[in-house]
Amino acid sequence: MGVLIVAGTVTLIVFLVQRAGGREGAASLPPINLDLPPGSRILSVAGAGDRFAVLVQRPDGERVLFLDARSGRVVGQAFPQLAAPAR
Repeated sequence: MGVLIVAGTVTLIVFLVQRAGGREGAASLPPINLDLPPGSRILSVAGAGDRFAVLVQRPDGERVLFLDARSGRVVGQAFPQLAAPAR
């Protein structure tokens, strides 16, 4: 009886660690090529749901690329600009 309790506890712990690790989402992410011009740098990456945003500093200015996490395709861009000073 003690062996069954220990085996069940170990199985439960292994199952919880696998679920908490989030390996399913990481395994499905394809390699991504952003085709950035020379001199570009990735400044940060943030994710939300099935999309994520990549802040890129390019020679022609900064931009935010929005990517679909499933396909790896760029689905949108934003061009941050400084707001005009308030008068």
